[in-house]
Amino acid sequence: MTEDEFDAFYAAAFPRLTGQLYAFTGDHGEAQDVVQEAFVRAWDRRERFLADSAPEAWIRTVAMRLAVSRWRRAKRWLELVRRTPPPETDPGPGPEYTALVAALRDLPEAQRMAIVLHHLCDLSVEQVASETGAPVGTVKARLSRGRTELAKRLGGDEADGPVRKESGRVR
Repeated sequence: MTEDEFDAFYAAAFPRLTGQLYAFTGDHGEAQDVVQEAFVRAWDRRERFLADSAPEAWIRTVAMRLAVSRWRRAKRWLELVRRTPPPETDPGPGPEYTALVAALRDLPEAQRMAIVLHHLCDLSVEQVASETGAPVGTVKARLSRGRTELAKRLGGDEADGPVRKESGRVR
């Protein structure tokens, strides 16, 4: 079967086969999918279709087998889903997390990015600088200003100034 003959065969047989597979599957979209897949597989065998006496029957058989395989796969998936217990309910973010996110939203974007990358993604100051394209000193300033602003909004003590540790170093 030449390409032109195959195209003519496809144009004539596709609607008919889709209708037949729709009756078999009960789902028009599924019928179109399996018939199309069967035609794709037939395309590779189009030279031998001339010898076959019933190429439409071959495509119908392949399409029906594909539909049955999909049903089996769906059935196995459904059985697996039924056997799997439902996941534990996630209580969602706590009030502290919600307050932090709200406070972060109020920060300027550059400060927010520096805070998130450094404190939540655990990147070093140098890595934050590399990722944002800002100098290290600028990142340090953004972190300091961002932490101060967050402390004010969240009611922390960093707004009062740097905290000294027992060693005498500034934190």
